Amino acid sequence: MPRALTPLAFACLLAFAVPGWAQAQAAPTATAVSTPDVRALKPGEFLWYPQIAPDGPVVLVVSLDEQRAYVYRNGIAIGVSTISSGKEGKETPTGVFTILQKNKDHRSNLYNNAPMPYMQRLTWDGIALHGGNLPGYPASHGCVRLPQAFAEKLFGITRFGDSVVVANAKASPASIVHPAVLAPVTSGGQAAHPSLSAYEVYWNEAASPEGPVSVLVSLYDQRVSVLRNGVLIGSAPLQMVQDFALNGTVLLVMTTEMEDIPSLLDPRQKEYRWVAHRVLGAADAPMPPLRRLGEAFWIPQDFSRRLYGILTPGTTVLLSDLPGIHATPAEQAPVPVLESDEAGPTTAVR
Repeated sequence: MPRALTPLAFACLLAFAVPGWAQAQAAPTATAVSTPDVRALKPGEFLWYPQIAPDGPVVLVVSLDEQRAYVYRNGIAIGVSTISSGKEGKETPTGVFTILQKNKDHRSNLYNNAPMPYMQRLTWDGIALHGGNLPGYPASHGCVRLPQAFAEKLFGITRFGDSVVVANAKASPASIVHPAVLAPVTSGGQAAHPSLSAYEVYWNEAASPEGPVSVLVSLYDQRVSVLRNGVLIGSAPLQMVQDFALNGTVLLVMTTEMEDIPSLLDPRQKEYRWVAHRVLGAADAPMPPLRRLGEAFWIPQDFSRRLYGILTPGTTVLLSDLPGIHATPAEQAPVPVLESDEAGPTTAVR
């Protein structure tokens, strides 16, 4: 029977994953409990303590190297699980995805009507998260299989538009910074005017008037995508004006605090303070100077000001050098037809 660790043991784990968390949350006896090793989890086992961060946007980070999935809520690690990803020839694609569709009772369209419990679609051509058999190695037809109980718990806290990062990399510790995120000007303060012919600018707040905001910034695609309540409401080109290497994926969560300096998104406003976590990349890599990132890239000024205007505490920004899988504007959404993975017997998990 897979084992569950106590909240205190998981607190010790978080003390290593989230600097400063232990000082604020861990009990005085925490030092007497050995830190659990997530690498020692057996197939079908997971850790799950959502009470550590009861509210906020969810980001799932899937590490294909480790065959692990890490859950962050409001920028704080609340769970980790074993997985089974795509086997050779059917590899799970890497990139930054958003949850496009959810169905707790879905069945496969391709594999003998096989059950895919707690399915959460990542692509329109058939990649999804769902409960399934975990043999201890990649064995699916491209989907990310999760322990049944973990799939159910994750299904219960995610929303359309929540971000899922899939990479051939290991998760690494977090840091705290105060980023500018993006900037419509060069480092010298002059407005940049690169050609936009390669990409269109899209902004339509009416497509989703309210709900949680998430922003995907793909340095690979040189694209910024803004989603509200899971619907794409904005997209614009991101062009480099200075050399900058991100080397991984960084998760930013906006706080209620503000800096006494002008925002690089809208110089007429003050800059928000953000909490930043490096969730994928080399374990010993330092956190990149994210304010310099704001000076290294350009987005259209009107777009950046509109983006600033919809930011709210809890907004997430994913900065990644992976390709981004972008949602389709609501009025052009494709017919949802899932052609995906089979699901075998699930592993019982407490």
